[in-house]
Amino acid sequence: MTFDLTPTAAQHELAERAHEFARDHIRPVAAHYDRAQEFPWPVLEEAAARGFYSPLFYRDLIGDPTGLSLPMFMEELFWGCAGIGLAIVMPALALSAIGRAATPEQMIHWAPECFGTPGDLKLAALAISEPEGGSDVRNLRTRAVRDGDDWIIDGHKMWIGNGGIAHVHVVNAVVDEQLGHRGQALFVVPGGTPGLQLVRKLDKLGCRASHTAELTFDGVRVPMENLLGGPERLERMLAERREARGNGRSGSATLGTFEQTRPMVAAQALGIARAALEYMTSYANRREAFGAPIIDNQGISFPIADLATQIDAARLLTWRASWMAARGVPFERGEGSMAKLAASEIAVRATERAIQTLGGWGYITDHPVEKWYRDAKLYTIFEGTSEIQRIVVAQAMGAAAGRPPLHIDLEPSGGPLNRMFGRGTPARGRAAAAALGMRDRVPAPVVRAAMKVLRPPR
Repeated sequence: MTFDLTPTAAQHELAERAHEFARDHIRPVAAHYDRAQEFPWPVLEEAAARGFYSPLFYRDLIGDPTGLSLPMFMEELFWGCAGIGLAIVMPALALSAIGRAATPEQMIHWAPECFGTPGDLKLAALAISEPEGGSDVRNLRTRAVRDGDDWIIDGHKMWIGNGGIAHVHVVNAVVDEQLGHRGQALFVVPGGTPGLQLVRKLDKLGCRASHTAELTFDGVRVPMENLLGGPERLERMLAERREARGNGRSGSATLGTFEQTRPMVAAQALGIARAALEYMTSYANRREAFGAPIIDNQGISFPIADLATQIDAARLLTWRASWMAARGVPFERGEGSMAKLAASEIAVRATERAIQTLGGWGYITDHPVEKWYRDAKLYTIFEGTSEIQRIVVAQAMGAAAGRPPLHIDLEPSGGPLNRMFGRGTPARGRAAAAALGMRDRVPAPVVRAAMKVLRPPR
Protein backbone atom coordinates (compact mmCIF):
# COMPACT_ATOMS: atom_id res chain seq x y z
CA MET A 1 0.00 0.00 0.00
CA THR A 2 1.66 3.23 -1.17
CA PHE A 3 -0.39 5.78 0.79
CA ASP A 4 2.04 8.66 1.42
CA LEU A 5 1.13 11.77 3.44
CA THR A 6 4.11 13.80 2.20
CA PRO A 7 2.80 16.46 -0.22
CA THR A 8 4.49 16.85 -3.57
CA ALA A 9 5.97 20.22 -4.46
CA ALA A 10 2.96 20.96 -6.66
CA GLN A 11 0.49 20.01 -3.91
CA HIS A 12 2.35 22.17 -1.40
CA GLU A 13 2.26 25.16 -3.73
CA LEU A 14 -1.42 24.54 -4.54
CA ALA A 15 -2.33 24.57 -0.84
CA GLU A 16 -0.32 27.77 -0.30
CA ARG A 17 -1.93 29.54 -3.28
CA ALA A 18 -5.42 28.44 -2.20
CA HIS A 19 -4.78 29.60 1.37
CA GLU A 20 -3.51 32.98 0.18
CA PHE A 21 -6.58 33.39 -2.03
CA ALA A 22 -8.90 32.46 0.84
CA ARG A 23 -7.10 34.77 3.28
CA ASP A 24 -6.80 37.82 1.01
CA HIS A 25 -9.89 37.63 -1.22
CA ILE A 26 -12.52 35.48 0.53
CA ARG A 27 -12.35 36.22 4.25
CA PRO A 28 -12.40 40.02 3.92
CA VAL A 29 -15.76 39.92 2.09
CA ALA A 30 -17.31 36.79 3.63
CA ALA A 31 -19.43 38.65 6.20
CA HIS A 32 -20.81 41.04 3.56
CA TYR A 33 -21.97 38.28 1.20
CA ASP A 34 -23.41 36.32 4.12
CA ARG A 35 -25.52 39.29 5.27
CA ALA A 36 -26.56 40.42 1.81
CA GLN A 37 -27.08 36.91 0.40
CA GLU A 38 -25.53 38.15 -2.83
CA PHE A 39 -23.79 35.91 -5.32
CA PRO A 40 -20.02 36.66 -5.10
CA TRP A 41 -19.30 37.32 -8.77
CA PRO A 42 -16.15 39.43 -8.11
CA VAL A 43 -14.63 36.60 -6.05
CA LEU A 44 -15.41 34.10 -8.81
CA GLU A 45 -13.68 36.39 -11.30
CA GLU A 46 -10.61 36.47 -9.07
CA ALA A 47 -10.74 32.67 -8.73
CA ALA A 48 -10.92 32.35 -12.51
CA ALA A 49 -7.97 34.71 -12.94
CA ARG A 50 -5.94 32.48 -10.61
CA GLY A 51 -6.95 29.31 -12.48
CA PHE A 52 -9.26 28.01 -9.72
CA TYR A 53 -12.45 28.24 -11.82
CA SER A 54 -11.89 26.00 -14.81
CA PRO A 55 -12.90 22.48 -15.89
CA LEU A 56 -9.30 21.63 -16.72
CA PHE A 57 -8.22 22.63 -13.19
CA TYR A 58 -10.69 20.26 -11.54
CA ARG A 59 -10.10 17.43 -14.01
CA ASP A 60 -6.38 17.81 -13.33
CA LEU A 61 -6.90 17.59 -9.57
CA ILE A 62 -9.26 14.62 -9.92
CA GLY A 63 -6.59 12.90 -12.03
CA ASP A 64 -3.95 13.18 -9.29
CA PRO A 65 -2.95 9.54 -8.59
CA THR A 66 -2.33 10.31 -4.92
CA GLY A 67 -5.88 11.66 -4.54
CA LEU A 68 -4.70 14.42 -2.19
CA SER A 69 -4.68 17.52 -4.39
CA LEU A 70 -8.45 18.02 -4.44
CA PRO A 71 -9.11 17.68 -0.68
CA MET A 72 -6.12 19.90 0.12
CA PHE A 73 -7.48 22.60 -2.18
CA MET A 74 -11.02 22.25 -0.85
CA GLU A 75 -9.97 22.54 2.79
CA GLU A 76 -8.09 25.78 2.18
CA LEU A 77 -10.88 27.32 0.12
CA PHE A 78 -13.57 26.53 2.69
CA TRP A 79 -11.31 27.70 5.50
CA GLY A 80 -12.04 31.07 3.92
CA CYS A 81 -15.85 30.82 3.65
CA ALA A 82 -18.16 27.90 2.95
CA GLY A 83 -20.78 29.98 1.12
CA ILE A 84 -18.29 31.58 -1.25
CA GLY A 85 -16.48 28.26 -1.54
CA LEU A 86 -19.66 26.55 -2.69
CA ALA A 87 -20.25 29.29 -5.26
CA ILE A 88 -16.77 28.61 -6.65
CA VAL A 89 -16.85 24.79 -6.69
CA MET A 90 -20.53 24.10 -7.42
CA PRO A 91 -19.84 23.62 -11.15
CA ALA A 92 -17.29 20.96 -10.22
CA LEU A 93 -20.10 18.81 -8.75
CA ALA A 94 -21.96 19.01 -12.06
CA LEU A 95 -18.69 18.34 -13.91
CA SER A 96 -18.13 15.22 -11.78
CA ALA A 97 -21.55 13.87 -12.75
CA ILE A 98 -20.91 14.67 -16.41
CA GLY A 99 -17.51 12.98 -16.23
CA ARG A 100 -19.04 9.76 -14.86
CA ALA A 101 -21.78 9.52 -17.49
CA ALA A 102 -20.87 11.48 -20.63
CA THR A 103 -19.33 10.36 -23.88
CA PRO A 104 -15.96 11.98 -24.72
CA GLU A 105 -17.72 14.22 -27.25
CA GLN A 106 -20.27 15.34 -24.64
CA MET A 107 -17.50 15.98 -22.11
CA ILE A 108 -15.62 18.20 -24.55
CA HIS A 109 -18.81 20.11 -25.38
CA TRP A 110 -20.34 20.60 -21.93
CA ALA A 111 -17.35 20.88 -19.58
CA PRO A 112 -16.34 24.38 -20.80
CA GLU A 113 -20.00 25.48 -20.58
CA CYS A 114 -19.96 24.72 -16.85
CA PHE A 115 -17.36 27.41 -16.10
CA GLY A 116 -16.95 29.81 -19.03
CA THR A 117 -13.82 31.96 -19.18
CA PRO A 118 -12.50 34.93 -17.18
CA GLY A 119 -14.65 37.92 -18.04
CA ASP A 120 -17.39 35.63 -19.33
CA LEU A 121 -18.07 33.27 -16.44
CA LYS A 122 -20.76 30.62 -16.52
CA LEU A 123 -22.41 28.45 -13.85
CA ALA A 124 -23.45 24.81 -13.60
CA ALA A 125 -25.92 23.03 -11.34
CA LEU A 126 -26.38 19.39 -10.31
CA ALA A 127 -30.15 18.91 -9.93
CA ILE A 128 -30.75 15.71 -7.97
CA SER A 129 -32.77 16.33 -4.79
CA GLU A 130 -36.54 16.76 -4.75
CA PRO A 131 -39.13 17.85 -2.16
CA GLU A 132 -40.12 14.22 -1.59
CA GLY A 133 -36.73 12.63 -2.11
CA GLY A 134 -33.21 13.80 -1.36
CA SER A 135 -31.14 11.05 0.17
CA ASP A 136 -33.99 8.64 -0.64
CA VAL A 137 -33.34 8.21 -4.37
CA ARG A 138 -36.14 5.65 -4.50
CA ASN A 139 -38.62 8.49 -4.02
CA LEU A 140 -37.36 10.72 -6.84
CA ARG A 141 -40.31 11.51 -9.09
CA THR A 142 -38.88 13.53 -11.98
CA ARG A 143 -39.60 11.63 -15.18
CA ALA A 144 -38.16 11.75 -18.71
CA VAL A 145 -40.14 10.31 -21.62
CA ARG A 146 -38.73 9.80 -25.08
CA ASP A 147 -40.53 11.62 -27.89
CA GLY A 148 -38.92 10.81 -31.22
CA ASP A 149 -35.40 12.24 -31.15
CA ASP A 150 -36.14 14.29 -28.02
CA TRP A 151 -36.74 13.71 -24.33
CA ILE A 152 -39.44 15.49 -22.35
CA ILE A 153 -38.73 16.06 -18.66
CA ASP A 154 -41.34 16.78 -15.99
CA GLY A 155 -40.61 17.14 -12.30
CA HIS A 156 -39.76 19.23 -9.27
CA LYS A 157 -36.27 19.79 -7.85
CA MET A 158 -35.33 21.31 -4.48
CA TRP A 159 -32.14 22.59 -2.79
CA ILE A 160 -30.32 22.98 -6.12
CA GLY A 161 -27.05 24.93 -5.99
CA ASN A 162 -26.98 27.47 -8.85
CA GLY A 163 -30.46 26.23 -9.84
CA GLY A 164 -32.25 28.44 -12.34
CA ILE A 165 -29.30 30.81 -12.85
CA ALA A 166 -26.92 28.14 -14.22
CA HIS A 167 -26.02 27.88 -17.88
CA VAL A 168 -25.90 24.07 -17.52
CA HIS A 169 -28.21 21.93 -15.36
CA VAL A 170 -27.34 18.25 -14.99
CA VAL A 171 -30.67 16.62 -14.13
CA ASN A 172 -31.47 13.05 -13.13
CA ALA A 173 -34.81 11.57 -14.12
CA VAL A 174 -36.49 8.17 -14.18
CA VAL A 175 -36.70 6.80 -17.73
CA ASP A 176 -37.96 3.30 -16.89
CA GLU A 177 -40.96 3.19 -14.53
CA GLN A 178 -40.61 -0.52 -13.85
CA LEU A 179 -37.00 -0.14 -12.69
CA GLY A 180 -37.81 2.94 -10.62
CA HIS A 181 -34.70 4.51 -9.07
CA ARG A 182 -32.55 1.94 -10.87
CA GLY A 183 -33.92 3.20 -14.17
CA GLN A 184 -32.57 6.76 -13.96
CA ALA A 185 -30.55 8.71 -16.50
CA LEU A 186 -28.77 12.06 -16.51
CA PHE A 187 -29.64 14.88 -18.88
CA VAL A 188 -28.16 18.29 -19.63
CA VAL A 189 -30.76 21.06 -19.54
CA PRO A 190 -29.35 24.44 -20.61
CA GLY A 191 -30.48 27.51 -18.71
CA GLY A 192 -33.38 29.28 -20.39
CA THR A 193 -34.88 26.08 -21.85
CA PRO A 194 -38.66 26.54 -22.07
CA GLY A 195 -40.40 24.84 -19.15
CA LEU A 196 -37.43 25.17 -16.77
CA GLN A 197 -38.73 27.49 -14.05
CA LEU A 198 -36.95 29.05 -11.08
CA VAL A 199 -39.67 28.92 -8.42
CA ARG A 200 -37.68 30.74 -5.73
CA LYS A 201 -34.25 31.34 -4.31
CA LEU A 202 -34.14 29.68 -0.88
CA ASP A 203 -33.52 31.73 2.27
CA LYS A 204 -31.00 29.63 4.18
CA LEU A 205 -29.55 29.40 7.68
CA GLY A 206 -25.96 29.36 6.44
CA CYS A 207 -23.76 29.28 3.32
CA ARG A 208 -25.78 32.32 2.29
CA ALA A 209 -23.35 33.55 -0.37
CA SER A 210 -24.23 30.54 -2.52
CA HIS A 211 -27.39 30.46 -4.61
CA THR A 212 -29.76 27.58 -3.77
CA ALA A 213 -33.12 27.23 -5.47
CA GLU A 214 -36.35 25.37 -6.04
CA LEU A 215 -37.00 24.41 -9.68
CA THR A 216 -39.80 22.92 -11.74
CA PHE A 217 -39.57 21.13 -15.07
CA ASP A 218 -42.80 21.41 -17.03
CA GLY A 219 -42.58 19.68 -20.39
CA VAL A 220 -38.91 20.54 -20.75
CA ARG A 221 -37.79 19.28 -24.17
CA VAL A 222 -34.13 18.43 -24.75
CA PRO A 223 -32.56 16.75 -27.78
CA MET A 224 -31.20 13.21 -27.74
CA GLU A 225 -27.62 14.48 -27.62
CA ASN A 226 -28.34 15.92 -24.16
CA LEU A 227 -28.79 12.42 -22.74
CA LEU A 228 -25.44 11.83 -21.06
CA GLY A 229 -23.84 8.66 -22.35
CA GLY A 230 -26.15 8.42 -25.36
CA PRO A 231 -29.07 6.09 -26.13
CA GLU A 232 -27.01 2.95 -26.77
CA ARG A 233 -25.30 3.18 -23.41
CA LEU A 234 -28.64 3.85 -21.73
CA GLU A 235 -30.19 0.74 -23.27
CA ARG A 236 -27.23 -1.41 -22.15
CA MET A 237 -27.45 0.02 -18.64
CA LEU A 238 -31.18 -0.59 -18.38
CA ALA A 239 -30.78 -4.16 -19.67
CA GLU A 240 -28.06 -4.84 -17.08
CA ARG A 241 -30.23 -3.46 -14.28
CA ARG A 242 -33.24 -5.51 -15.34
CA GLU A 243 -31.03 -8.58 -15.15
CA ALA A 244 -29.57 -7.46 -11.82
CA ARG A 245 -33.07 -6.94 -10.44
CA GLY A 246 -33.94 -10.46 -11.44
CA ASN A 247 -30.86 -11.68 -9.57
CA GLY A 248 -31.73 -9.69 -6.46
CA ARG A 249 -29.03 -7.02 -6.92
CA SER A 250 -29.59 -3.28 -7.17
CA GLY A 251 -27.72 -0.13 -7.98
CA SER A 252 -28.17 3.55 -8.71
CA ALA A 253 -26.10 5.91 -10.81
CA THR A 254 -27.20 8.73 -8.53
CA LEU A 255 -25.91 6.99 -5.40
CA GLY A 256 -22.65 6.28 -7.21
CA THR A 257 -22.20 9.98 -7.95
CA PHE A 258 -22.81 10.84 -4.29
CA GLU A 259 -20.35 8.24 -3.05
CA GLN A 260 -17.57 9.58 -5.26
CA THR A 261 -18.16 13.23 -4.29
CA ARG A 262 -18.45 12.65 -0.54
CA PRO A 263 -14.67 12.95 0.13
CA MET A 264 -14.78 16.32 -1.66
CA VAL A 265 -17.62 17.46 0.62
CA ALA A 266 -15.82 16.08 3.69
CA ALA A 267 -12.79 18.24 2.86
CA GLN A 268 -15.05 21.30 2.71
CA ALA A 269 -16.36 20.57 6.21
CA LEU A 270 -12.78 20.17 7.43
CA GLY A 271 -12.00 23.68 6.24
CA ILE A 272 -14.78 25.08 8.45
CA ALA A 273 -13.74 22.94 11.42
CA ARG A 274 -10.12 24.01 11.13
CA ALA A 275 -11.06 27.68 10.87
CA ALA A 276 -13.05 27.41 14.10
CA LEU A 277 -10.31 25.49 15.90
CA GLU A 278 -7.63 28.00 14.96
CA TYR A 279 -9.80 30.98 15.89
CA MET A 280 -10.84 29.68 19.31
CA THR A 281 -7.28 28.63 20.14
CA SER A 282 -5.94 32.08 19.27
CA TYR A 283 -8.71 33.72 21.28
CA ALA A 284 -8.13 31.48 24.29
CA ASN A 285 -4.42 32.34 24.24
CA ARG A 286 -5.00 36.10 24.44
CA ARG A 287 -8.25 36.29 26.46
CA GLU A 288 -7.58 36.54 30.19
CA ALA A 289 -9.90 35.70 33.06
CA PHE A 290 -9.05 35.50 36.76
CA GLY A 291 -5.51 36.66 36.01
CA ALA A 292 -4.49 34.11 33.36
CA PRO A 293 -5.19 33.18 29.72
CA ILE A 294 -8.33 31.07 29.58
CA ILE A 295 -6.48 28.33 27.69
CA ASP A 296 -4.78 27.52 31.01
CA ASN A 297 -8.19 26.35 32.20
CA GLN A 298 -8.75 22.65 31.47
CA GLY A 299 -12.39 23.40 30.72
CA ILE A 300 -11.09 25.30 27.67
CA SER A 301 -7.93 23.39 26.78
CA PHE A 302 -9.27 19.84 26.97
CA PRO A 303 -12.09 20.42 24.42
CA ILE A 304 -9.54 22.08 22.13
CA ALA A 305 -7.30 19.02 22.42
CA ASP A 306 -10.21 16.69 21.67
CA LEU A 307 -11.26 18.74 18.65
CA ALA A 308 -7.71 18.86 17.26
CA THR A 309 -7.51 15.07 17.54
CA GLN A 310 -10.90 14.51 15.91
CA ILE A 311 -10.21 16.94 13.05
CA ASP A 312 -6.95 15.19 12.23
CA ALA A 313 -8.72 11.81 12.37
CA ALA A 314 -11.43 13.05 10.00
CA ARG A 315 -8.78 14.45 7.67
CA LEU A 316 -7.04 11.07 7.51
CA LEU A 317 -10.36 9.38 6.68
CA THR A 318 -10.96 11.97 3.97
CA TRP A 319 -7.51 11.59 2.45
CA ARG A 320 -7.84 7.80 2.52
CA ALA A 321 -11.19 7.96 0.70
CA SER A 322 -9.73 10.40 -1.86
CA TRP A 323 -6.72 8.13 -2.36
CA MET A 324 -9.03 5.15 -2.85
CA ALA A 325 -11.12 7.05 -5.41
CA ALA A 326 -7.98 8.05 -7.31
CA ARG A 327 -6.69 4.47 -7.32
CA GLY A 328 -10.05 2.96 -8.25
CA VAL A 329 -10.34 1.07 -4.96
CA PRO A 330 -14.07 0.39 -4.36
CA PHE A 331 -15.70 1.86 -1.25
CA GLU A 332 -16.80 -1.59 -0.11
CA ARG A 333 -16.89 -0.61 3.56
CA GLY A 334 -18.49 2.80 3.05
CA GLU A 335 -15.17 4.65 3.28
CA GLY A 336 -16.53 7.70 1.44
CA SER A 337 -19.45 7.91 3.84
CA MET A 338 -17.15 7.42 6.83
CA ALA A 339 -15.15 10.47 5.76
CA LYS A 340 -18.20 12.63 5.18
CA LEU A 341 -19.83 11.57 8.46
CA ALA A 342 -16.72 12.24 10.55
CA ALA A 343 -15.84 15.55 8.92
CA SER A 344 -19.35 17.02 8.94
CA GLU A 345 -20.03 16.16 12.56
CA ILE A 346 -16.69 17.47 13.81
CA ALA A 347 -17.35 20.71 11.90
CA VAL A 348 -20.56 21.21 13.89
CA ARG A 349 -18.86 20.32 17.19
CA ALA A 350 -15.87 22.58 16.51
CA THR A 351 -17.94 25.61 15.58
CA GLU A 352 -20.29 25.12 18.54
CA ARG A 353 -17.31 24.89 20.88
CA ALA A 354 -15.81 28.02 19.30
CA ILE A 355 -18.96 29.95 20.22
CA GLN A 356 -18.83 28.55 23.75
CA THR A 357 -15.16 29.49 24.09
CA LEU A 358 -15.84 33.09 23.05
CA GLY A 359 -18.91 33.26 25.29
CA GLY A 360 -21.16 36.23 24.56
CA TRP A 361 -18.73 37.47 21.93
CA GLY A 362 -19.22 34.24 20.01
CA TYR A 363 -22.98 34.76 19.83
CA ILE A 364 -22.81 38.10 18.01
CA THR A 365 -21.52 38.99 14.57
CA ASP A 366 -18.40 40.79 15.80
CA HIS A 367 -16.60 37.46 15.38
CA PRO A 368 -17.02 34.95 12.51
CA VAL A 369 -17.68 31.89 14.68
CA GLU A 370 -21.48 32.26 14.68
CA LYS A 371 -21.39 32.31 10.87
CA TRP A 372 -19.19 29.23 10.76
CA TYR A 373 -21.65 27.49 13.09
CA ARG A 374 -24.51 28.24 10.70
CA ASP A 375 -22.42 27.16 7.72
CA ALA A 376 -21.26 23.90 9.32
CA LYS A 377 -24.76 22.56 9.92
CA LEU A 378 -25.34 22.16 6.20
CA TYR A 379 -22.69 19.46 6.05
CA THR A 380 -24.62 17.03 8.24
CA ILE A 381 -27.52 17.35 5.77
CA PHE A 382 -26.56 17.72 2.10
CA GLU A 383 -24.89 15.02 -0.03
CA GLY A 384 -26.64 12.57 2.31
CA THR A 385 -27.54 13.26 5.93
CA SER A 386 -25.48 11.86 8.79
CA GLU A 387 -28.20 9.25 9.28
CA ILE A 388 -27.85 8.17 5.64
CA GLN A 389 -24.07 7.95 6.01
CA ARG A 390 -24.52 5.63 8.98
CA ILE A 391 -26.92 3.48 6.97
CA VAL A 392 -24.42 3.28 4.09
CA VAL A 393 -21.55 2.34 6.40
CA ALA A 394 -23.62 -0.19 8.35
CA GLN A 395 -24.90 -1.88 5.18
CA ALA A 396 -21.41 -1.95 3.69
CA MET A 397 -19.98 -3.49 6.86
CA GLY A 398 -22.75 -6.07 6.87
CA ALA A 399 -21.97 -7.00 3.28
CA ALA A 400 -18.24 -7.21 4.09
CA ALA A 401 -18.71 -9.25 7.27
CA GLY A 402 -15.92 -11.77 7.77
CA ARG A 403 -13.50 -10.00 5.44
CA PRO A 404 -10.21 -8.63 6.81
CA PRO A 405 -9.53 -4.88 7.16
CA LEU A 406 -8.90 -2.84 4.04
CA HIS A 407 -5.09 -2.76 4.40
CA ILE A 408 -5.02 -6.56 4.36
CA ASP A 409 -7.72 -6.94 1.71
CA LEU A 410 -6.03 -4.64 -0.84
CA GLU A 411 -3.96 -6.02 -3.69
CA PRO A 412 -0.34 -5.80 -2.48
CA SER A 413 2.31 -3.72 -4.23
CA GLY A 414 6.07 -4.20 -4.42
CA GLY A 415 6.27 -7.43 -6.38
CA PRO A 416 7.94 -10.77 -5.54
CA LEU A 417 11.23 -9.26 -4.28
CA ASN A 418 9.35 -7.21 -1.70
CA ARG A 419 7.38 -10.29 -0.69
CA MET A 420 10.63 -12.22 -0.14
CA PHE A 421 12.91 -9.54 1.32
CA GLY A 422 10.62 -6.70 2.49
CA ARG A 423 10.48 -5.55 6.11
CA GLY A 424 9.21 -8.23 8.46
CA THR A 425 9.86 -11.16 6.11
CA PRO A 426 11.52 -14.36 7.46
CA ALA A 427 14.49 -13.92 5.10
CA ARG A 428 15.15 -10.42 6.43
CA GLY A 429 14.84 -11.66 10.00
CA ARG A 430 17.30 -14.53 9.40
CA ALA A 431 19.77 -12.11 7.83
CA ALA A 432 19.54 -9.80 10.84
CA ALA A 433 20.02 -12.71 13.27
CA ALA A 434 23.02 -13.96 11.31
CA ALA A 435 24.60 -10.48 11.29
CA LEU A 436 24.16 -10.15 15.06
CA GLY A 437 25.53 -13.64 15.63
CA MET A 438 28.70 -12.83 13.69
CA ARG A 439 29.23 -9.36 15.11
CA ASP A 440 32.33 -10.50 17.04
CA ARG A 441 33.88 -12.28 14.03
CA VAL A 442 33.08 -9.83 11.24
CA PRO A 443 34.83 -6.49 10.73
CA ALA A 444 32.91 -3.56 12.22
CA PRO A 445 32.40 -1.75 8.88
CA VAL A 446 30.56 -4.82 7.50
CA VAL A 447 28.29 -5.00 10.56
CA ARG A 448 27.54 -1.26 10.30
CA ALA A 449 26.64 -1.67 6.62
CA ALA A 450 24.24 -4.48 7.47
CA MET A 451 22.60 -2.45 10.25
CA LYS A 452 22.11 0.48 7.85
CA VAL A 453 20.04 -1.78 5.61
CA LEU A 454 17.88 -2.95 8.51
CA ARG A 455 17.43 0.29 10.45
CA PRO A 456 14.15 2.25 10.25
CA PRO A 457 14.07 5.25 7.91
CA ARG A 458 14.97 8.55 9.55
